[in-house]
Amino acid sequence: MPPVFRFAPSPNGYLHLGHAYSALLNFDSARQSGGRFLLRIEDIDPTRCRPEFETAIYEDLAWLGIAWEEPVRRQSEHLSEYRNAVEKLLAQDLVYPSFESRAEIARLVAQREAEAPWPRDPDGAPLYPGVAKSLAADQRARLLGSGAPSALRLDMAAACQRAGDIDWVEYGHGPGGETGTVAARPEAWGDVILARRETPTSYHLSVVIDDALQGITEVVRGEDLFWSTSVHRLLQRLLGLPQPAYRHHRLVLDGEGLKLSKSTMATGLRELRAAGATPADIRRLVDLF
Repeated sequence: MPPVFRFAPSPNGYLHLGHAYSALLNFDSARQSGGRFLLRIEDIDPTRCRPEFETAIYEDLAWLGIAWEEPVRRQSEHLSEYRNAVEKLLAQDLVYPSFESRAEIARLVAQREAEAPWPRDPDGAPLYPGVAKSLAADQRARLLGSGAPSALRLDMAAACQRAGDIDWVEYGHGPGGETGTVAARPEAWGDVILARRETPTSYHLSVVIDDALQGITEVVRGEDLFWSTSVHRLLQRLLGLPQPAYRHHRLVLDGEGLKLSKSTMATGLRELRAAGATPADIRRLVDLF
């Protein structure tokens, strides 16, 4: 079977040079290996994702000379598949509802940090500090029945115990130069959110479901997602999903050495194109010739 690559942007802003590098790297790798290239639109966040950004993604990629297979998978059209995955984890007693708002979680973290440093995940966000996992069944039922906002979290300790030791073979490199066989450390993320009442999935859950259903064999993405692979490998193990090959690549940084943002107008593809840049210029800017 030919290798299958993908580029999976979120339509919550316009593409920049970092996106161009990742998309071109995947597209070039697919052509050079005789493989397939898929485009996926990760639009599970209805508050930030907008149709004009999605349209701009198609326009910018086509301008770069990138072609993809149709139809494009849009996550918002496949919510039932993510619900099914959550149901499988619920059946394994690996998921529980939490009810704290973001403000309440921030307050709990502040209280704990007043006593001692509170652990944070690889992205720098504090681990979940609440006690929802220990709520009695009748308390949970009452809160769920009241319609209170809730999020479904993975019971990380139970999940790690169920899954056992996990690793992956890294064909690129992590932020610290990690390569080769890498031991997964999903516990570093704490009890991650898998779904919310208003959105029945999350990035971690939807990406592993999509990669499996689309037959993705090669995940080529930025090194900022390197440690997220730990959670993805855990979910693959729990859900019985295949493991793709992982290759994390360098990030395209701004003049101050920081990761590019979709608000960085100077590196936006639309702005560069309007200023007269060509697709060949973009390749030179990201060191892809």
